[in-house]
Amino acid sequence: MTATPSFAHRLRVAHLNPRAPNPLDLEPDAAARAAIAAELDLLDLPALRFKGEVVARGNDAWVLTCRLTARVVQPCVVTMAPVESPIDEEVRRIFSPHMTAPTEEEIEMPDDEMEPLGQFIDAGAVMIEALALALPLYPRADGAELPEAEDESEAGDEDDRKKPFAGLGDLLKKRPQ
Repeated sequence: MTATPSFAHRLRVAHLNPRAPNPLDLEPDAAARAAIAAELDLLDLPALRFKGEVVARGNDAWVLTCRLTARVVQPCVVTMAPVESPIDEEVRRIFSPHMTAPTEEEIEMPDDEMEPLGQFIDAGAVMIEALALALPLYPRADGAELPEAEDESEAGDEDDRKKPFAGLGDLLKKRPQ
């Protein structure tokens, strides 16, 4: 996972306690939330918190488990009016030295929780990635409806709409010889 410029919180693995949970509580300030909102094409990000812990797993892996809570404001897909949505997600990542970073642009990932372990775990990057994945795909304002399709009486009969060349014969008859 690559660190994002809008917010990073790097934990040095060598400084983590392997015998006890390492608490984690990220609550970016207004400027950092504004940068994250801009990065994710949000209208606003009034609240964001990533709280949990990092725990050793075995002799060489680390497990990050956190609760992501946020309030996001996105444009309505119909009216473009601001739509505020709450987000409350459990996030879990396993950092292992046996996992290697992808070398190609598109690869199939066998486990979406696994991450390569380096000298650092960037909890900020995990938070932003989890937020991006949790965003509503098609936010819609209350009462926003798509426009109705044309009435059949205005559009002609159903057979003409299904046959794009139905009127071609009439045009050929009207053509001057």
